[in-house]
Amino acid sequence: MNPISKSRLASICGAVMLTLISTRPACAEETPSFLGIIGDDFKYVATAPARWESPEWQTLGWATLAVAGTSIIADRPVRDFMRQQPRNNAFLDRIENFGATYAIGVMGGFYLAGAIGENEKSVNVAQDLVAASLVSATINQTIKIATNRYRPRDNRDIYNFQGYTGLNNNSSFPSGHTTEAFTLASVIASHYEETWVSVSAYSVAALVGVARMYNDAHYASDVTASAFIGTLVGKSIVQHNLSLRTKKMAMLPIIAPDYAGVQVVGVF
Repeated sequence: MNPISKSRLASICGAVMLTLISTRPACAEETPSFLGIIGDDFKYVATAPARWESPEWQTLGWATLAVAGTSIIADRPVRDFMRQQPRNNAFLDRIENFGATYAIGVMGGFYLAGAIGENEKSVNVAQDLVAASLVSATINQTIKIATNRYRPRDNRDIYNFQGYTGLNNNSSFPSGHTTEAFTLASVIASHYEETWVSVSAYSVAALVGVARMYNDAHYASDVTASAFIGTLVGKSIVQHNLSLRTKKMAMLPIIAPDYAGVQVVGVF
């Protein structure tokens, strides 16, 4: 299957998945609509910098330094090393799809497990996977359009960034497959506390990045940036959506020497 047909297949499957997940199974309690959650997630991520404090800006600074450092130190040697490896690695070629078509299967698997087994948590995981994937893909594509970096296989200068040249481009920075893989990994790991789940999810995501470098599609810094984007978006979406799904109020008694009353508290 050529890249164009893969892209079309992923788009079709994504549309079907969005339609299915928008309809919650009978086990669901009254919660915000899924499309409403997606819209709120986009707004939440877009306005996040306005709410950031010192720790968040420090995280962004360290992430930027890590990407820049990787570009300077590792882009050329990693590219050259990957080119020296034997070609047609079936394992890497298959695992690469977890950043594309297989990702649709992961989302569908969680949704079906929740719908058939009446498991609300699995449905929520599926919805967070879709929402986070849409948000991270938007961020990823925006950066691609703005930077328009040549891919390793183009055999241009490593630091050749053309900048904006139009909406249709084949930019290397960052890696869409790797962004998607780390988005899935971070969402799944955020929902499940078991260590083996996190290790497995992030290991698969890392191997997707390795596969993209092996196939001469991306530099190490492309993959590093994508890992940060996918992880940060996935974690923030899960945390935000949890608050949307758990809007609860409680009345707590207040007793003081001069008065008595109640206090209404909750998550809104």
